Amino acid sequence: MKGNSMTIYFLGGGNMAAAIVAGLHRAGRAGEVHVTNRGAAKREALAARYGVAVSERQPEIGADDVLILAVKPQDMQAACADVQPNGALVISLAAGLSVATLSRYLGGTRRLVRVMPNTPAQVGEGVAGLFAADDVNAADRARAEAIIAASCRLTFWLNDEAQMHAVTAVSGSGSAYVFYLMNALQQAAQDLGFGADAARALSLQTFRGAVELAAQSGADFAALQDTVTSKGGTTFAALETFRQHHLAEHFCDGVNAAAARSAELGKALA
Repeated sequence: MKGNSMTIYFLGGGNMAAAIVAGLHRAGRAGEVHVTNRGAAKREALAARYGVAVSERQPEIGADDVLILAVKPQDMQAACADVQPNGALVISLAAGLSVATLSRYLGGTRRLVRVMPNTPAQVGEGVAGLFAADDVNAADRARAEAIIAASCRLTFWLNDEAQMHAVTAVSGSGSAYVFYLMNALQQAAQDLGFGADAARALSLQTFRGAVELAAQSGADFAALQDTVTSKGGTTFAALETFRQHHLAEHFCDGVNAAAARSAELGKALA
């Protein structure tokens, strides 16, 4: 039987679980963490790197514990089949799966918080949207936010669960969009004659510098763009080409497609 201390259980030890575990480790909370994962390699890697407890099967959970569901949406129902929350606070990281669906998977529990973090959580720079079911009190909200904030610099609560689809599309998937653009700038640099290493360094520092400038200045992104752009100049030529190809509109179409896919996943797995 468990003692009286709280344990933060992770059901699944994939990339996002590892990112949150890393944040808890940095916060000095590794001793509270237990990761359940069927694959031995991931279990052993997490135990060795962060000093957390691990197991192949989910141990018994108590009402004072926290259970973080960190498996893929399509695998969630099977993963929860043998799990008894026993009144514990449950945090789900799965895209698309509603509180109602998760509650059904877990025998009717409504002490549920949905979270959509993103991969920069791996380096403590994540952003996460959170939504709480009606049965989640202020103390549970604070507990959930503290766990996620260990790896996410920005956390914010949503009042409408439907907004989780938008969070998934904008920030949850958003780092991939940035990597896509970084790769495109790197490729353009290589096309202009730079070697692969130099092209990567140029793209990386250009993005890093632009983000830091935007963060420190607090100025509107469009205004910052204007400070770099002289009519008829080099930046103007590039931006005009982007406009002619409706790059911004296509980008928005992609983000909207991600939101729609999140909604589709939720309906398919409900």
